[in-house]
Amino acid sequence: MTDSMKITNYTQEFITDDNKPFDSAHASTLLELKDGGILAAWFGGAWEKNPDVAIWTAIRDKDGWGQPVKAADVRGIAMWNPVLFRKEDGKIILFYKVGKLISEWVTWYMESEDEGHTFSEPQELVPGDIGGRGPVKNKPIRLSDGTVLAPGSLEGELWDGFVDISKDDCRTWERSDLVPLHRLAITDKGVHNVQVIDRPYDRHYIYGKGIIQPTLWEDRDGKVHMLCRSSSSRIIRSDSEDGGRTWCLAYDTGLPNNNSGIDLVKLKNGDLVLVYNPRENLPGYYKGPRTPLSVALSRDNGETFEIICTLEDQRGDYCYPSVICNDDNKIMITYTWKREKIVYVSFTLED
Repeated sequence: MTDSMKITNYTQEFITDDNKPFDSAHASTLLELKDGGILAAWFGGAWEKNPDVAIWTAIRDKDGWGQPVKAADVRGIAMWNPVLFRKEDGKIILFYKVGKLISEWVTWYMESEDEGHTFSEPQELVPGDIGGRGPVKNKPIRLSDGTVLAPGSLEGELWDGFVDISKDDCRTWERSDLVPLHRLAITDKGVHNVQVIDRPYDRHYIYGKGIIQPTLWEDRDGKVHMLCRSSSSRIIRSDSEDGGRTWCLAYDTGLPNNNSGIDLVKLKNGDLVLVYNPRENLPGYYKGPRTPLSVALSRDNGETFEIICTLEDQRGDYCYPSVICNDDNKIMITYTWKREKIVYVSFTLED
């Protein structure tokens, strides 16, 4: 499938140096700026969930990465999972979560009119909502009719995926139906995270809590699709024929998943680029190793993927990728490096 695909202009670098103003960094997002620069954001602090965790941003221009800037902070409450997106009016919107527990998340957002140098005062995305509306980790997409879909999920005793739908350029949101799941509880004591191996198999069976953190694309026929992180040792897919309002019963793609975040982007020609850890959960455990971190390409609307590049393959924690592209087939990726730093990668795909 990828015999003629060539990777050129490869760049890989840390966004911050060793003198960064936080010990831990995770859950990055990125956006290409109008002048060709890059805006990145992530959460950073002593460690995940710590009350000092804030949202940080940095800008890459022709001279490299600028110093990180604390963009959002709520004293005494942890912050999580920033997501960047450009609105139709040209403003950049930065979504993020606030809350001590994931089940208590409130989604806030800020806007920038100067390409990420400054942001407006924060506002709640959906006033009064608890649990996390809007994008949970990965970027929204804009459909061919202008509708914005934000990939969301809920994390409590069970995990469920959905999309938030905006018809007015991110001003108001309507939540879709939850993605239907055929969950299998392994014992009568409740839902447990397990490996698929040696269990009854059906492509619609979901073992464990469920699915979270979707990544989205719209195909040439106007259908919308999602791939999801799962507790089932596989990347799980669902499809929508009505613009994301309802979804088919979720099913196994056959791609391994280590219960860690993934992301995908659609290229101008319709090909898909997926960044993920091609590992399953460890036997008897609910997670798997977060290495290697690989890039895969699909030329058949996500039916099959072939790994074309490995970003990291040493022992360590390399995870939570974010990926975007431009019309020149330039692929831009950020990801977590050992929970200490954020790495930026860019390359061009050529046939």
